[in-house]
Amino acid sequence: MLNWAIIGTGGIAHAFAKGLAESKTGKLVAVGSRSQATADKFGDEFSIPAGHRHGSYEAMLADAEVQAVYISTPHPAHAEWAIKCAEAKKHILCEKPLALNFADAEAMVEAAMANDVFLMEAFMYRCHPQTAKLVELIKANTIGKISVITATFSFHWPKPFNADSRLTSNALGGGGILDVGCYTTSMARLIAGVANGREGVIEPVEVKAVGHLESTGIDGYTIASVKFPGDILAQLSTGVQSNQNNEVRIYGSEGHIHLPGPWFCSGDIVVTRGDKSETIKATDPRNLYTIEADTCAEAIARGDRQATFPSMNWADTLGNMKLLDTWRGQIGLMYDQEKHDKLTTTLTRRPLKVGPKHYMKYGRIPGIDKPVSRLAAGADFSGDSPRQFNVIADDFFERGGNMFDTAWLYYSWGPLFSDIAFGSWMKSRGVRNDVVILAKGGHTPHCNPKMITKQLMESLEMLQTDHVDIYMMHRDNLEIPVSEFVDVLNEHKKAGRIKVFGGSNWSVDRVEAANKYAASKNLQGFSVVSNNFSLARLVDPVWAGAISASDKVSRDWFTKTQMTLIPWSSQARGFFVPGRAAPDKREDADMTRCWYSEDNFKRLDRATELAKKYAVSPINIALAYVLCQPFPTFPLIGPRQLSETRTSLPALDVALTAEELRYLNLED
Repeated sequence: MLNWAIIGTGGIAHAFAKGLAESKTGKLVAVGSRSQATADKFGDEFSIPAGHRHGSYEAMLADAEVQAVYISTPHPAHAEWAIKCAEAKKHILCEKPLALNFADAEAMVEAAMANDVFLMEAFMYRCHPQTAKLVELIKANTIGKISVITATFSFHWPKPFNADSRLTSNALGGGGILDVGCYTTSMARLIAGVANGREGVIEPVEVKAVGHLESTGIDGYTIASVKFPGDILAQLSTGVQSNQNNEVRIYGSEGHIHLPGPWFCSGDIVVTRGDKSETIKATDPRNLYTIEADTCAEAIARGDRQATFPSMNWADTLGNMKLLDTWRGQIGLMYDQEKHDKLTTTLTRRPLKVGPKHYMKYGRIPGIDKPVSRLAAGADFSGDSPRQFNVIADDFFERGGNMFDTAWLYYSWGPLFSDIAFGSWMKSRGVRNDVVILAKGGHTPHCNPKMITKQLMESLEMLQTDHVDIYMMHRDNLEIPVSEFVDVLNEHKKAGRIKVFGGSNWSVDRVEAANKYAASKNLQGFSVVSNNFSLARLVDPVWAGAISASDKVSRDWFTKTQMTLIPWSSQARGFFVPGRAAPDKREDADMTRCWYSEDNFKRLDRATELAKKYAVSPINIALAYVLCQPFPTFPLIGPRQLSETRTSLPALDVALTAEELRYLNLED
């Protein structure tokens, strides 16, 4: 028997508690509320013992009797309490949508994974036999090739309009897309996935949407048109200010399927082929929430940490959250709390600090007065939103990462510079003295001493700091003598605006010339270089003016001089991710142009071979190749998702031998 607690005491908490009362696999033993009065009232209604009626969520998490928690708060609070539940080693059933956005949802999944607890998003219809039967019918090709899906979940409430209602409040994440539109996206992805021979993990090819925003900024009603692989089209309609027929219809080459009660599972599936219709019954005498609770309990009893299809597993939930983010983006809906200037705390609302179990390793860069993490978070870690930027930066820091790359040139979202986003993140977390900032300026066509000064001063203002630790010229300008660059950078060094400097995409010859001039004038020279360096040979420059240092001449020079290299595209932009690259797979034009070659595919084969020896992924072998060079390297990894940071870390523990380095690079 699984011992449950509920966080929150609203309407959905009551519905789940009533369903749980009928369960033979679990029982309600505790409740957590914002006040003791509401906890006691809820406890009276559901016969919860006095000692387990908690007037705070924290007290509930400390309750040793609790094994699993149902989170029923409004979705903006889901991430905080799911992460804290996971850290308390409590299994989690979280009300839909799992989170306010993809970034929060991924953090919740990472927490469940790290703490070895069960996590499921509470789409109760996914646990019902009606959905299982629908999947069976689609797999059996009952109506032929699927072409069109229509799904609607919409209602009009409250009446009259109330800006403080959970459904219409901006602060509470109101609106149709997140409240009930998530049902329509999850259903469409389910159907399209099964029709494509997959189970729920399928992403759209194209999304177009229109919508009506209310005075509070939330979506009153909206429609999305989605194209999936296999030329499957879906029309999704939702709203909290529009009454519509809530149903699902699926059209195929041989007929169509109608679900008149898809979300609360009437049990009827109407299949029409030609002029004949048949109603198939798929029912269960249990309460919907009873089935949902039993589904969780059965998975936990098996030792699973994710639900079994067609219930929502982690990949399905994350894919669904991405689609919801896209839908909101299409109609211009960003909640106030997601906006750049409102992101002032971590998801858990705790001060940011390095976690007790991090796996980062550190090195030294001459001129920097603190150990520097061997991996640096590149500017591409900005992700798809300001929220994701902060979540990824928080995670990287908590894992021990302290070097962050940014640049005057980089934009994160529309007009927002990454310097601004990163500066705000540092200030709100109070970590300026704990991080190493690698800033850049002077990109073509503005690579000259005057523009370097202008852009450095602007970067310092945006970063909200009086200095950066490392400053890089983003490009070289061969028309300007190296002396002019060295002179201006030393001026800024003397003024305390930078500690060390170097060049990104500078040739060995130009770096040598710069340092020769610096030595002759008793000035500081280049301490670092940031060129491409990876196991895969850069076949064609990623950008104009980009320079690689992977060739033997460059490697010998770095070995001889022991110059620090901070390489970009250190993992060849995912070339070594299993399944990403193949000679006959050319879906990514830049991947094909920049990395596809016969010799690189041989390197991929050898990385895959060594990955088995070290029990890691080939991408870890590729990153270890960079880390294990006979000269100091601090690779930029540029995570766009939390999982990319986590899955990069095993490379730090792979100690490749000199023979293996030569073998990987086809030098044996």
